[in-house]
Amino acid sequence: LNKPEWYLTQVLMWIGNQSKFFDDKIQPILNKAGSSVNAGLEFSHALVMLILEKLAADIPCLLYDDTLFCHLVDEVLLFERELYSVHGYLSSFPSCMHILSEESCFQRWLTVEKKFALQKMDSMLSSEAALISQYKDITDVDEMKVPDCAETFMTLLLVITDRYKNLPTASRKLQFLGLQKELVDDFKIRLIQVMKEETRASLGFRYCAIVNAVNYIATVLADWADNV
Repeated sequence: LNKPEWYLTQVLMWIGNQSKFFDDKIQPILNKAGSSVNAGLEFSHALVMLILEKLAADIPCLLYDDTLFCHLVDEVLLFERELYSVHGYLSSFPSCMHILSEESCFQRWLTVEKKFALQKMDSMLSSEAALISQYKDITDVDEMKVPDCAETFMTLLLVITDRYKNLPTASRKLQFLGLQKELVDDFKIRLIQVMKEETRASLGFRYCAIVNAVNYIATVLADWADNV
C-alpha cells in the first residue's frame, strides 16, 4: 500500500516499451482492414482499467492514513500527467481521476488538501522572512515589493489548481475552488491580525509589507480571472 508508484511506473514502462511494436506491427494490420482502432491507445486503455481496479481495492485500506493517502494521490497525479503528455492518452477514456472523484475518496482528498495547506500557511507566516521580499535587493525585479508570504501563498493556490484541474467534472473542480476561497479568506484574516498590531506605525516596514502583500494578491487574482 505504501508503494503505488511500483505498479504505476510498471504500467508506464509497458506502454512505452510496447508502443513501437503496436505502431509498426499491429496498427498496419488494423489500417489495412479499414479499422479506426488505434492499437497503442487500446493497449494503454486496457492497462489503465487494471490500475482502476487496483486503486478501487487499495483506497479503502488507506483512506484514513494521511501519509499513505497523500502519497497515493501525489503518485496518481504524476502518473496521469505522464500518461497524457508523453503517451497521448485520450481524455474520453476512463482515468484515475474518476476514482479520485468518487465521493468518499474525494471528500478525503479535500480534507487532507486543506489540512496540509493550513499547515503550510502556518509555517510561511511564522517565518522571520514572512514579510520580507526575497528580491528586495533587485530593484527591476521587485517593483511591487512582494513579501515572501504573499508569493508563497499564491504559489500554494497555483499548485492546488494544478492538482485538481484534470478532474472530470466541473462540480468537483468547483469544490476545490471553494477550498481555495476559504484559504484566501483565512489568509486575509491572518494578515488583518498582523496589521492590527502595526496600526501605530502605519508607515513602518511591516505595515507597508502587508499592504504590498494585499496589492499583489489582488493583482494576481485579477490576472487569473480569465482562467475558467
